[in-house]
Amino acid sequence: MKSRPAAVIFILVTVTLDILAMGLIIPVLPKLILDFLGGRMTDAATWSARFAVVFALMQFVFSPVLGVISDRFGRRPVILLSNLGLGLDYIVMAMSPTLSWLFLGRIISGITTSSIPTAMAYIADVTQKEKRAGAFGMIGVAFGIGFIFGPAIGGLLGDVNPRLAFWVAAGLSLANWLWGFLFVPESLPEQQRKEFSLRRANPLGSLKLLRSHHELWRLATIQFLAYTAHNIFSVWALYAIYRYAWNQKRIGLSLMVVGICTAVISGGLTGRAVKYLGEKRTLYTGQFFGATGMFIAGLARNSVAYLASIPVISLWNIAMPAAQSMMTHRVSEKEQGELQGAIQSMRSITFIIGPWIFLKVFGWFINPKNPLHLPGAPYYLAAALLFTAMLMSTRIRDAPRISSAPAASTTPDLPPEVTATGAAPTIITEENI
Repeated sequence: MKSRPAAVIFILVTVTLDILAMGLIIPVLPKLILDFLGGRMTDAATWSARFAVVFALMQFVFSPVLGVISDRFGRRPVILLSNLGLGLDYIVMAMSPTLSWLFLGRIISGITTSSIPTAMAYIADVTQKEKRAGAFGMIGVAFGIGFIFGPAIGGLLGDVNPRLAFWVAAGLSLANWLWGFLFVPESLPEQQRKEFSLRRANPLGSLKLLRSHHELWRLATIQFLAYTAHNIFSVWALYAIYRYAWNQKRIGLSLMVVGICTAVISGGLTGRAVKYLGEKRTLYTGQFFGATGMFIAGLARNSVAYLASIPVISLWNIAMPAAQSMMTHRVSEKEQGELQGAIQSMRSITFIIGPWIFLKVFGWFINPKNPLHLPGAPYYLAAALLFTAMLMSTRIRDAPRISSAPAASTTPDLPPEVTATGAAPTIITEENI
């Protein structure tokens, strides 16, 4: 039992290394695709979209599968196999002789990175219910660190050789596997495991869990709106180029600022907000700041105002772990893996439709052939989605939490450095950059 609080730290290190490895390839994958296509930019854009869609589709399909497997066999084997598979996959991508091999590698990486929900279920296993929001929030710090340093290091490596970043990412993932093998214990006791079911593992079937309780379905709808709004970052770079004539260096630095703000606000504010406001008020307060920040970004007439929107938008991060924690309270301890898989499948759907929606809106409102010129339209749309989510959040009831006797008697306290802080899943993801 003494090892369980430390296991939270180990799993956070695991997620940090995982996200850092993914971040490394963000700036170099488009260049490698472009090289395979002989420098044809139009074809590269088309293939880049295919890579993004297939990655999201794999996460949609396999997140619930891995979640249900982890409910049956435990979290540790799923996380270890995922890290090992991801490391070997990066080697395949580094050595890819053709675009088809690279595409196959992307399919595999979409499957193997579907273990993030299992890590979330791991944290739910070893954390007291009232402290889950802060613990879930620490995942946001891992995302923030990964996306602060990953793309920056990957860009430097890419200037030497686009394939070098894949080799480094492979090394990190394999080191991650070794770290987990040596230090990460199992979190799910035998008596709390649940039989494997194809119905539960089916991505559409898994979503039925979200409809098993009225308030859980309402929270899922709120999160769907929020996850869709996340995809506003698919237009971040194009918007900055179009409106402020930013170069790649400024875009990269701005995204680094986003990552820093996310990590700082997540690590220092979420746990305190939940402690003083409660989960429900933290949820809609964060959504209010997110909507306000989006309006500021859409209205910004210069770079300074655009950059000023970042810390306001980043305050949105206090909302996500609050919603995540509230959802875990509405299912049993035996269904935490299934729940996290269902949430990730739902999020993957937004990764598929969100960029398309925001890019289409942006393109229509800057097209001189159309009667209304409104470059900030996609940000106004994101603000509207978050404002709607905020209004829905005010109507959520504090329903009784579902628990099991073994969980109540075996779940330990988190160490002070975890319970006193919190974060939210970062607003930058590999899919929407």
